Amino acid sequence: MSIQVLVATMNQTDHSLLEKMNIQSDAIIANQYDKNEIENFKYNGYDIKYLSLSERGVGLNRNTALMRATSDICIIADDDLRYVDDYPSIVEKCFIENPDIDVIIFELNKKSKKRFSINKKQKITYLNFMKYGCARIAFKRKAITKNGISFNLHFGGGAEYGSGEDSLFLHECLKKKLRIIALPITIATLEEERPSTWFEGYTDKYFFDRGALFACISKRLAKILCLQFCIRHYKLFDKSWIEAYKIMVCGIKDFKNRL
Repeated sequence: MSIQVLVATMNQTDHSLLEKMNIQSDAIIANQYDKNEIENFKYNGYDIKYLSLSERGVGLNRNTALMRATSDICIIADDDLRYVDDYPSIVEKCFIENPDIDVIIFELNKKSKKRFSINKKQKITYLNFMKYGCARIAFKRKAITKNGISFNLHFGGGAEYGSGEDSLFLHECLKKKLRIIALPITIATLEEERPSTWFEGYTDKYFFDRGALFACISKRLAKILCLQFCIRHYKLFDKSWIEAYKIMVCGIKDFKNRL
């Protein structure tokens, strides 16, 4: 199986990211920067496509890499990961041992206990897909491209709504009946516990965008999804769950009216 790492990054001025991330396979680096340049070169014998493009938006950046991928298996990455040695063999073995699976979500070493950990093998369904970020996902490329799956450009950093592009990607995989599992097998370490680029607490913006996200997932069930979210998490809020719910409904309306 051929493997490529698809890295979304910004403001890289050289190729040092490859060493920093311990890249040991082919890779596509999608670098949002103030110039337009495409480089193809070898790094430790691996084929690297380095795309520097003057555009913004994490969904667009991930699509930039995805649409140029050519491998059997793709691994989605952020630039704050450092991969374990021999990660291509680990990923390949997992797909060989699970031949009917299209998408595998792997574990990460991380400092923060707040981040969700995978403790056992589990099937990903509509009930649990929103727990996982993209930067731990590997997939069979043809299963994604044949089903026309890509990242939503209206969600995530640099877009109208500040987060959710990873959840929507997995949701689209489920809609297209792809088979997804999570495995407690580590393929990388989260090197930098950087401040979130989108989460600044349970602000009005957060609730508004969350309402839009639920509307994108299901226009018919959006209000119910918002209600269950508020009831389950209200102890974390700085406002009453009713106030939060009302703001989320505004996000639903905005999404339906604009998009």
